[in-house]
Amino acid sequence: MPEPRSIKIVQVDYANPAHAAALVDLLDSYARDPAGGGEPLSDFARANLVSQLAARPFIFSVMAFEGDTPVGLINAIEGFSTFACRPLVNVHDVVVLSGHRGRGIAARMFASVEALALARGACKLTLEVLDGNRAARTLYEKLGFDDYRLDPAMGDARFMHKWLD
Repeated sequence: MPEPRSIKIVQVDYANPAHAAALVDLLDSYARDPAGGGEPLSDFARANLVSQLAARPFIFSVMAFEGDTPVGLINAIEGFSTFACRPLVNVHDVVVLSGHRGRGIAARMFASVEALALARGACKLTLEVLDGNRAARTLYEKLGFDDYRLDPAMGDARFMHKWLD
C-alpha cells in the first residue's frame, strides 16, 4: 500500500459533484460501520446532506484522496465558546476507509482542520468518541485531545443527546 505522502488533503467544495458524491459515500461507509451505528444513511440524508451542509457557512469538510479515490473525510462545525468568547470547531465526523487506516491519513486531515479552525479564530477543537473505539481514542490523545473537565472534583463531561421529532 502506498505511503501517506501519496494522499492529498483538500477542503471539500460542496458544489463540486465529485466531492459531493464522495462525501455522501464516505459518510455512508462510516454510518454502516459499528462505530457509526451500523446502519446506512437514509435516502433523505443521501439526497439532501450536501445541499444542507453547503447552506451553512459555519460547516466545513476536508477530504483525503489517494489519486482520484476518496479515502477519508472530516466534517467540522463551528460553534462558540462563551467562556473564551471565541469560536470553537467541533469535529463531528471522522472517516477513513478500513483499507486505508493506520497510515496517518486521519492525522493529516486533522492538521488541515486545525489550520482552518485557526483561520476562523477558533480557540479549540472538540470531538466525541465512543469508549469502545480505542484506535480513534488513541489517535485523538496522540493529537493532543483530552477528556473535558473544568474541575477534576466535578469529573469529566459526558456527551448526551435527545432526539427531537
